[in-house]
Amino acid sequence: MKKISVLFVCLGNICRSPAAEAIFIDLVKKKGLADRFIIDSAGTGGWHIGKEADARMRISAERRGINILSKARQINTKDFENFNYILAMDNSNFKNINDLKSRNSSPDFSSIKKIQNFRSAFKDLEVPDPYFGGDEGFDHVLDILEDSVSGFLESIS
Repeated sequence: MKKISVLFVCLGNICRSPAAEAIFIDLVKKKGLADRFIIDSAGTGGWHIGKEADARMRISAERRGINILSKARQINTKDFENFNYILAMDNSNFKNINDLKSRNSSPDFSSIKKIQNFRSAFKDLEVPDPYFGGDEGFDHVLDILEDSVSGFLESIS
């Protein structure tokens, strides 16, 4: 069976997208579907390449039993060939992803969507960036992502 590949994308790949990746990994493991997926995350910017996720996000996620293990990387043109779904955290990332794709005449393999298209419990149209806020912002982002990531999985299974 061919695996479904999913890439979560935010700005720097140290807060929102690694959290979404870890939540999705946790969710598919709990449902016994882990062998059906390739899951990764990336940022549209390259400032944090190779770094762990923000410590505040890792601590907030760990309190929920979710381990964020990924290292930051930047999205690249090969991702459009390698991932079935590319899920943007906000409108700016969505635009940047589509601009990268169109500038490089990348193949039309990936379905590029906003993660909040799959929300059910939250009204937020974007996943807010918690980086410059307080600790409660990281918990709020995790709440939003648990909702929308679950909705995404339901939409494809």
